[in-house]
Amino acid sequence: MLALVAVVGIVVAVVVRRGPSVEPVAQDRPGPVLLVPGFGGSTAALEVLAADLESTGRDVRIVPARGNGTGDLRVRAADLGRAVDAALAETGAPSVDVVGYSAGGVVLRLYVADLGGGSTVRRAVTLSSPHHGTDLAGLAASFGAETCPEACQQLAPDSDLLRDLNAGDETPRGPVWVALWTEDDKTVVPPTSGELDGALDYAVQSVCPDLTVGHPDVPRTPAVVAMVEAALGPEAPARPDSRVCSHELSR
Repeated sequence: MLALVAVVGIVVAVVVRRGPSVEPVAQDRPGPVLLVPGFGGSTAALEVLAADLESTGRDVRIVPARGNGTGDLRVRAADLGRAVDAALAETGAPSVDVVGYSAGGVVLRLYVADLGGGSTVRRAVTLSSPHHGTDLAGLAASFGAETCPEACQQLAPDSDLLRDLNAGDETPRGPVWVALWTEDDKTVVPPTSGELDGALDYAVQSVCPDLTVGHPDVPRTPAVVAMVEAALGPEAPARPDSRVCSHELSR
């Protein structure tokens, strides 16, 4: 009986801690910014965000999704790790900032939680990410794999992947976490699935109450771009004031 209790304790500890403990990443030297696209891998909306961040002098790289962007999110997390390693080697920076849009935010969390990202990521920002699943994926999954490929199944509420990812700390040690989401989301359902325990976490409408932003437009909406810029700045992230609502894009 005692042996059984010990084994259970070990399993629980592994689930809660997931990866090795790391010290928080130094915040005083911003490095390259990596942008991670969502389900399906489209980079169109992220290209708008990338251009605006580049106009502020940041080195920005979009991490493409392999294949059609609907495969195993854990494989995409490993791909993100390789992109981070390349960016650090090429620039000599001590860390990177990573912005994950939609499913890309789950990819970011997997990288930090399981693949050593806690020692390389300074700021971790998620944009309308289904951290607790989306009902649309759950519905699609009920029709089988042809309708809902692997990444879709992983984004269904209470999937094995999300259950494990959310079992311990939702924001693993290392980066400073920021989670932005929109109340108008019709893809991440309910929109509050974008909330992330332990992060600076807010709906864009809590800052810009008159702003209507659907899921596809989140990374290219000027006010949201301004919120991301603020989150990635040299100062500690904080909820911005309403001045971001009048932000204009660089192009």
